Amino acid sequence: MTQTIAPRVRTLVLLLLAAACALLAGAGPASAHAALTGSDPREGAVVDKAPAQVSLTFSESVSMDDDSLRVLDPKGKRVDDGKPSGTGGTTYSVKLHAGLPDGTYTVTYQVVSADSHPVSGAYTFSVGAPSETSVTVSGQGAGGGFVGGLYGVGRYVSYAGFAVLVGGAAFVLACWPRGSGVRVVQRFVVSGWLSLTAATLLLLLLRGSYTGSGKVADVFDLGLLGEVLQTKAGAALVSRLLLLAAAALFIAVLFGAYDKREDEERRDLTFGLAVGGSVVAVGLAATWAMSEHASVGLQAGLAMPVDVVHLIAVATWFGGLTALLVALYRGPADTPVPALAVSRFSRVAFGSVIALVVTGTYQSWRQLGSWTAFTDTRYGQLLLVKIGLVAVLVGVAYFSRRWTAQLAEATPAVARSAAARRAEKGEKGAGKASTKASGNASAKAGTKASGNAKVAEKESGTTKGSGTAKGSGTANGSGTAKGAGGSQRAAQLARQRAAVDAARQKRQRDADPNRFGLRRSVLAEAGIAVVLLVVTTVLTQTEPGRTEEEAKAAGTASAGSSAPATGAVTLDMPFDTGSQNGKGVVRVELDPARVGVNDLHLYVERPDGTAFDIPEVKVALTQKAKDIGPLPVAPDHITTGHWSASGVQIPMAGDWEVAVTVRTSDIDQVTISKNTQIG
Repeated sequence: MTQTIAPRVRTLVLLLLAAACALLAGAGPASAHAALTGSDPREGAVVDKAPAQVSLTFSESVSMDDDSLRVLDPKGKRVDDGKPSGTGGTTYSVKLHAGLPDGTYTVTYQVVSADSHPVSGAYTFSVGAPSETSVTVSGQGAGGGFVGGLYGVGRYVSYAGFAVLVGGAAFVLACWPRGSGVRVVQRFVVSGWLSLTAATLLLLLLRGSYTGSGKVADVFDLGLLGEVLQTKAGAALVSRLLLLAAAALFIAVLFGAYDKREDEERRDLTFGLAVGGSVVAVGLAATWAMSEHASVGLQAGLAMPVDVVHLIAVATWFGGLTALLVALYRGPADTPVPALAVSRFSRVAFGSVIALVVTGTYQSWRQLGSWTAFTDTRYGQLLLVKIGLVAVLVGVAYFSRRWTAQLAEATPAVARSAAARRAEKGEKGAGKASTKASGNASAKAGTKASGNAKVAEKESGTTKGSGTAKGSGTANGSGTAKGAGGSQRAAQLARQRAAVDAARQKRQRDADPNRFGLRRSVLAEAGIAVVLLVVTTVLTQTEPGRTEEEAKAAGTASAGSSAPATGAVTLDMPFDTGSQNGKGVVRVELDPARVGVNDLHLYVERPDGTAFDIPEVKVALTQKAKDIGPLPVAPDHITTGHWSASGVQIPMAGDWEVAVTVRTSDIDQVTISKNTQIG
């Protein structure tokens, strides 16, 4: 039975590794979690005179240093003062040198988003007219290269180590207290602690280079490490190391004093370990929640505790499942995992699934923001994969519960059968003892008779003294040698019997069809859980769907604003007044988008693309560079969701701001705007 299991285990493990490698290969460097949503001057713009400063607007707050935002002239020389400043929450600007000549200028940025991920990019604008430039921006990137790949490995290992540490300890404490004395389980939990500790130290050393230059030499820069310790991500990593020190004490008690206590004393210690272990587990999970996705964006105060619960539920399920698998396959034959422990874990896993569903639903709504983001964004697509894996995992877990129930029913019968075998063995032993006693009595009688004969013979003087002494000496020496050899032989036989008994017990354990079925289903669960953990880790490095859609909307507006000067301009502007049915998209079409008379068409659509009417819509045109406007435009309602105005006068060419005020009720309205080049 064991020989047929091993090839299957190896095959499944290889398949799991292949799936994990495929996901890792597709993950790539950490994606930008703060998207560039606007700039002034905008990308590709041609302005009449050099601006006094360059401003960038991101979807969330970012961290900058003196080199984070740079402006380069056509020859690659910096023309900014190197001191970026925030001007409005998510807008950052840097001042330019006075008297810049005409030509094409390159703006590069490399910042760290509020959820700890590096963001970089570049674009160009021109003064007077476009020109050739020696600046190349194709290689601009953050979080890539060897350091970025190593940092990604550290993230995967840290998540896996956390799951093994927390889930394995919870399995022992809540499901199988006697497992604290099983060496393979001890090694399993300790390996989780070592993996998480090593990965945390690696991430702390790589952090400065990962978000900066990307050079391996900077990993050992103590000055850079000091700067990292002052950041939110650095503080989270240091806090994780301190909590791991407390976790080491917890492990020492769990596998030391706890294992040596009797059942009554062990119950008293269980409560203290449960409270202390829960505090440490929550603290470790919080180091991720306070520094990544949950700490920024919508409802951060609620999202962080929800993320903590989500992480602990994942760890309890995945880590406990893997601990059960290790105990079933590698545990000693004389200490099998009891059916009661499996039943307890089944209940714990069920509670973890409920927590995952509730917290995962909230996280999906928060990170996606719309149903279309499930299919239109990478984050949504990965989330669909994760949901599918959870569904499959729950289905496999159902079969594990069936095997557990059958194993629990079979256990009393097995126990009775074992007791019967022991009783039968005892009867046979008693018979052997009786036979042995009878033989010993006969032997003693014969010996005594022989001795009497020898005495009689000695008295008659027929025995030779010297010969008798010699013979006696020979017999004694032979007896001593045989005694020593017999002792070694007995020890060898005892070892062989112990090995045979252990192999027999293992065969009997593995021959149980219920236990064999449970092992296969748990192995399948663990394999799916490994892939699930990999997908979850990739999700933490992927740009949320809500942010990606905002970036796409900004890119659409930018593309519309860079239309040819003599062609029509189309601007799509999403709006949300905050009321019921207050969401939609305004599309403004200006034709021919040049100096003089133009026609303006305005369309209002719901998020699903259907046209609808609103109480009021107004348009205003402004050219801030020339201090012109706002020029009001009052379009006429044509049909459902369509307004139009003719004879719209554009007095001069330049960068114009098109502002639209949308009112969806008596009190709910919002003004949205986009820039476009006209003339």
